[in-house]
Amino acid sequence: MAALMLQGCGSDVGKSVLVAGLCRLFANRGFRVRPFKPQNMSNNAAVTADGGEIGRAQALQALACRTPPTVDMNPVLLKPQSDVGAQLVVRGRMAGTWKAAGYQHRKAALLPTVVESFRRLEGEADLVIVEGAGSPAETNLRANDIANMGFAHAADVPVVLVGDIDRGHVIASLVGAQVVLDEADRNRVKGFLINKFRGDPRLFDGGRTEISARTGWADFGMVPWLGAAARLPAEDAVVLEHVRDGARRAVTIAVPMLSRIANFDDFDPLRAEPDVDLRFVPPGRALPGDADLVILPGSKATLADLGFLREQGWDVDLAAHVRRGGRVLGVCGGYQMLGRRVSDPTGVEGPPGAANGLGLLPVETVLTGDKVLRPVHGTMLGARFEGYEMHVGRTTGAAAPWLEIADGPADADRGCVSSDGRIMGAYVHGLFAAAEARAAFLAMLGAESRIGDYGGVVDAALDEIAEVLAGALDIAGLATLAGVGLGGVGPAGVGSAGG
Repeated sequence: MAALMLQGCGSDVGKSVLVAGLCRLFANRGFRVRPFKPQNMSNNAAVTADGGEIGRAQALQALACRTPPTVDMNPVLLKPQSDVGAQLVVRGRMAGTWKAAGYQHRKAALLPTVVESFRRLEGEADLVIVEGAGSPAETNLRANDIANMGFAHAADVPVVLVGDIDRGHVIASLVGAQVVLDEADRNRVKGFLINKFRGDPRLFDGGRTEISARTGWADFGMVPWLGAAARLPAEDAVVLEHVRDGARRAVTIAVPMLSRIANFDDFDPLRAEPDVDLRFVPPGRALPGDADLVILPGSKATLADLGFLREQGWDVDLAAHVRRGGRVLGVCGGYQMLGRRVSDPTGVEGPPGAANGLGLLPVETVLTGDKVLRPVHGTMLGARFEGYEMHVGRTTGAAAPWLEIADGPADADRGCVSSDGRIMGAYVHGLFAAAEARAAFLAMLGAESRIGDYGGVVDAALDEIAEVLAGALDIAGLATLAGVGLGGVGPAGVGSAGG
């Protein structure tokens, strides 16, 4: 067995990026590497080649390993539909909707499935790098845990704990975790690393020494702020506040931040374009009057978010935008909202119900219990794209399809476009990843694509992060801990920390 698990002192401490960077680092050194996350909670998901779905972060980590994503890389995925409930996906397939309290009591039954997926990856790889979820110090959730220490013990995987110094109180976070963990869990943690440091790293030498002295854990190094991470697809909605640099752009695109926004990484290729000012509009703010395009994004709860959109007054803003001649694009749930009516007769995404849509496209949607998960390719505005469908619901009434689908099934979604060409909608995710399709779309808006292949942008960012990690962390020590040998490749000034 060769495996290593990164757990964190909390959510959003950078575990996903660190795992992706380490996957690329070891892949660049000739190892067959696989990523693994026992349980993820995210409404950003990717479709695998075998027609399942996993967390978007694990698909990115698979890319870092230069291997296709599979359902085994994220066997349990929770997709929040409300504050107290989520859709449960097990090994890529929808397995019902669970209330949070009920799931906490029953999730232990999923541990054998989780370990089975891990063992399959282990059998095909030289090294598996595992990402935890949240924090192991949430001891109130420990009894039935499958995401952190519960998995680590079941699979016998060593743990390194990640502290986020950018948040502050990192000494207290790491030392406090050591204090509240029980003896078995404390012993499972073999070391720590510090993430997101800004400035002169020597200024925190004393802090690292104190953490080691108080916990007895090995110090595996400190990672500087990773600017290249901004060029990776985003998984968590916490990053959606786009910092504008004040530069004038050729086109402005506004995306309202729905309460259950999903797969917003669809728009990362647009955000990377120098001519595009992509603005995620938070609740409480009006849609900008100078927007050339408004995109209604995907949602994990279409009816609920249609109501949320109206509560924010965004329907009024959208109507004014259309009257001014602005364009609108709806993707997946946003496409459903643009139609005349959305119905959920059996309560697939929440309480049964129905509501009038925004009436900007002549389509109607009925949400059904079966979920469509499949890769698709074709043309948009005459330009080639590759994407995927991932939705519940059937939409009818599209007299004028927007997309051309190649080699697709008879029921493949082709979207809908208004008679004047200004209102567009489709179920397909990933429309803007391909350079040709993105260039055609931006040309329609009066802008020019300048970055070319977005996949190349992401790939270069992964290589850059791997290079930074190689210089900041004790890679030889981490490799030894995981059970693979590198032979003294740790950076100068970082001691070896064998396992």
